[in-house]
Amino acid sequence: MENKDIATPSRTRELLNKYGFNFKKSLGQNFLVDVNIIQKIIDASEIDATTGVIEIGPGMGSLTEQLAKRAQRVMAFEIDQRLIPILNDSLSAYSNVNIINEDILKADIAHYIQEYLSHCERIMVVANLPYYITTPILLNLMQRSLPVDGYVVMMQKEVGERLNAQVGTKAYGSLSIVAQYYTETSKVLTVPTTVFMPPPNVESIVVKLMQRPHPEVAVDDEETFFKVTRGAFTQRRKTIYNNYQSLFVDGKKHKKVIAAWLEAANIDFSRRGETLSINEFEQLYSELKNFPELEI
Repeated sequence: MENKDIATPSRTRELLNKYGFNFKKSLGQNFLVDVNIIQKIIDASEIDATTGVIEIGPGMGSLTEQLAKRAQRVMAFEIDQRLIPILNDSLSAYSNVNIINEDILKADIAHYIQEYLSHCERIMVVANLPYYITTPILLNLMQRSLPVDGYVVMMQKEVGERLNAQVGTKAYGSLSIVAQYYTETSKVLTVPTTVFMPPPNVESIVVKLMQRPHPEVAVDDEETFFKVTRGAFTQRRKTIYNNYQSLFVDGKKHKKVIAAWLEAANIDFSRRGETLSINEFEQLYSELKNFPELEI
């Protein structure tokens, strides 16, 4: 008798009961139980038999199983030790899956890519991300210069909208700029709470982020550039002139210098952070070297 897909309520319940598994709220565990949604996620990632996949938080293996049917190899990071025997059981039919019991934020991802995915022509991150640490995971992956071609990831709707936001919109912020700097972003689909077990108390969205061949703007110190972008959004209702007084060491003493810096970059100091494009932030960053009094 052929095993039912893991991504069904009955098969997931069967595994939960077999192992006496209880969900940990602190780990944001909401398992996918809808094969159609999973197929849409995989279709958007355009993976095939030459693709290596990195998955984060496989849970019971519902997405992992479907990825394994189409990808060359799947490397899944699961932090919860209790899930490892379940995954080894539920995915035993797939020899192209490696389960790594590590925290993705601490793991040596480059080492594992070399070990498991070096023969793959392209590498995609495809995951139902733990909602409580979606942003740190994505920033960590993007900023590591890994050989990753793109990401198709499910997350809390609010975070997905910030990643995909256009300049001038309410959702636009420093996260939008980081995403735009490294990737081209697009929305794949909105996901109802009913396709999860247990259902989360927030709406979900799947976002596609494809790595740019080169960052959107050229900066020689990314860390400082991102500090300049974040500084504009410290308090969203405040102008950039007021916010930047909090960013710099003794910023309140250097109000005139901040005003001169903004003027040199051709940015009106009465503007708010959400009105500035990534190119305008690049102008601010470039001008900063001419104002040594402004220390971050």
